[in-house]
Amino acid sequence: AHSQDVKVIAYDRPIPDSPADFYVSFDNEGIGYAIAQSLVEKLKADGVADGAGVLQINGSPTDAAAGLIRDGIDRALDESAYVTLSEFDTPDWAPPKAQEWTAGQITRFGGDIKGIVAANDGTGGGAIAALKAAGVAPLPPVTGNDATIAALQLIIAGDQYNTISKPSEIVAEAAAKVAKTLMDGGTPEATSTLYDTPSQLFVPAVVTQENIKAEIFDKGIQTPEEVCTGEYAEPCKTMGITQ
Repeated sequence: AHSQDVKVIAYDRPIPDSPADFYVSFDNEGIGYAIAQSLVEKLKADGVADGAGVLQINGSPTDAAAGLIRDGIDRALDESAYVTLSEFDTPDWAPPKAQEWTAGQITRFGGDIKGIVAANDGTGGGAIAALKAAGVAPLPPVTGNDATIAALQLIIAGDQYNTISKPSEIVAEAAAKVAKTLMDGGTPEATSTLYDTPSQLFVPAVVTQENIKAEIFDKGIQTPEEVCTGEYAEPCKTMGITQ
């Protein structure tokens, strides 16, 4: 594209090996840091002793965004008083792989697992499935990222601790504005640089039971009709999401 004088905007995923003209995305390292720091604060609030152990489930090793999320998680855990018992790069972000690995770690570490930092909702869901299959109760807090309907339901049920809501409208609008500026011959305003590429990176709010109504339902990201179904109907009422 560059050989033909065509501008390239990297959207949602960076291009590590060759600088684009601009990169627009959520701040994946910031997201990794946010979900892990949220977990650390939860463990502190619950009185979990310094030196206790957590598991770390990363995304696909072939995904540049997964590497950035991992770096953010690493930074938060390194700054904390807690220890990473074991770490796993999940091939293709596949939840069954995360579930299989977590099952092995439960056998290995048992009750020493006080929390699990999972890089997205799929891997977090796999970890929760492994915990439930092993009869672990109560469940340790498990993180996520993407605010999928399944993850929101797990948060409402109390099985998943957090996630990150990433409305596509935020980065889509920003990318469109960057494209218009470039087409008009202007220079888009960058707030940072990543992989030698001027960038705009957004860090959305961490979602837990405490703010799920405000962040997800009051903002119209999802509707109660989509999420508060079946076994989740009653918890939604209790949390004030539905009447």
